[in-house]
Amino acid sequence: MSLNVRKNRAAGHSITQHWLRNSLGIVSLILLIVEAVLIFIVRNYYYSSVKQYVTSKMNVITAAVMNSSRDTTNYNAEIRSMVESYAEKDKIELMAITADGGVDVTSSGFSPPEGDAMEDYKEAKTSAAGTSARIYTLSTGEKVVAVTSVISPKGCEYEALRMLASMKNVDNQILVISGIITVIVAAIILLMLFSGMFFIKSIVIPIRGIADITHNYAKGDFSKRIEKESDDELGELCDSINNMAEELSNTEQMKNEFISSVSHELRTPLTAIKGWTETVATMYGDVETFKKGMRVINSETERLSQMVEELLDFSRIQDNRLMLIMDTIDILAELGETVLIYQERARALGITLNYFEPEMLPFVYGDKNRLRQVFINIVDNAIKYSDKGDTVSVEAYEEDGEICISVSDTGMGISKEDLPRIKQKFFKANHTRRGSGIGLAVADEIIQRHGGSITIDSEQGVGTTVMITLPCIEPKDKSEKTESAPTVDVQVISTDASLAEGTAESNERNNFDEQKP
Repeated sequence: MSLNVRKNRAAGHSITQHWLRNSLGIVSLILLIVEAVLIFIVRNYYYSSVKQYVTSKMNVITAAVMNSSRDTTNYNAEIRSMVESYAEKDKIELMAITADGGVDVTSSGFSPPEGDAMEDYKEAKTSAAGTSARIYTLSTGEKVVAVTSVISPKGCEYEALRMLASMKNVDNQILVISGIITVIVAAIILLMLFSGMFFIKSIVIPIRGIADITHNYAKGDFSKRIEKESDDELGELCDSINNMAEELSNTEQMKNEFISSVSHELRTPLTAIKGWTETVATMYGDVETFKKGMRVINSETERLSQMVEELLDFSRIQDNRLMLIMDTIDILAELGETVLIYQERARALGITLNYFEPEMLPFVYGDKNRLRQVFINIVDNAIKYSDKGDTVSVEAYEEDGEICISVSDTGMGISKEDLPRIKQKFFKANHTRRGSGIGLAVADEIIQRHGGSITIDSEQGVGTTVMITLPCIEPKDKSEKTESAPTVDVQVISTDASLAEGTAESNERNNFDEQKP
């Protein structure tokens, strides 16, 4: 595990802590707010119900007093009797208030607590309806609901009736309901916590294992693979990382083979150049040997230059800097010159090179230098992987609006295992033959940028056929393409035809020299 990963975990950047702060924290806060709102609603509901209940009892008593005032003249005795004999005095205390604001009689027989300011009585006197209902706490600490109703029958010394009811049972009921709500909210939070931790654990632990293994990948160790424990998205991630590691491992192997191959390819001509340079420097008067040495030096220098050009082209493709100068070209001219370059070389190696040239083909819109580079690479590979007595055939024709160029040989062929990877960078199917392993990858990229394709069909021990297809130009579009070509402002990046021809001729002479006794 890397030091940065450990620091991030220690600093609180783990998925668990993010989830606790963001998801669980927000949900918990919402649940607590909902809990507070529910408790507030329950409390208001019960308090309103109590007020309404006591007020309804007061309305009954008030109505009875007003009705009795029409039938009797002894209002005071009637009210006193009504208060003292109140049927619900065990739950509600009824009291009569005189005009001076004093409590004259109560249903319980006890005077109201000291310090009771009777704010409800004062409010009832000033209200238009003559009633008031309040919930407040007495000086004794008891919470009560107080309802006062003003009465003023003629000849009556009592001004108002007042009811007091304790809120103790109501508060206890509210407390019970609040506790139930709190328990439910706590249970939901705990359930979310445990289920979330279980879920996160099922993700975090595999991710930590993935992080440890990918850290080894970053160091270049691709030997380990991640064990897939499920078929969900995490399992797909494991498969993707394992596939990535496999590809990186193959690329690393091909890169090492490429470096080894290029090193060998570079060392061989350098050794020849150095040896012949020393030979030429010490010889005097032997003109034939001098010429032979200079031909070898020139041939190997051209060979080095070609390898450097391939490497530069590959670098430009990787950086997306490969530029093309597009114009209307005669594809037969470029293909014919390529075949001409390799005819003598093939003859010298004992290989038959056949060219089936059609009389006419449609024009192609492309970069002639780059296309010639592709043809040279394909024909060179066909000769390279053929032996004495084999045949290389080049054919061009039009089919379904496309130019088809077929280069086939009867050489060693390519195995079924190597065929799908033959166009990959750094890959060489046969390490006994010269080459850097990137020429075909560069050729494939060039053809793709021309809107065409390269397909390879091969059988080991039988031969290989490379098919190049390019879109052709309709005759009516030829003038339009020709006129638009000069507007393309790009830089030529290609192997010059004379350089390729010189390389082939030098290699040819070198091959003749190597065959001499």
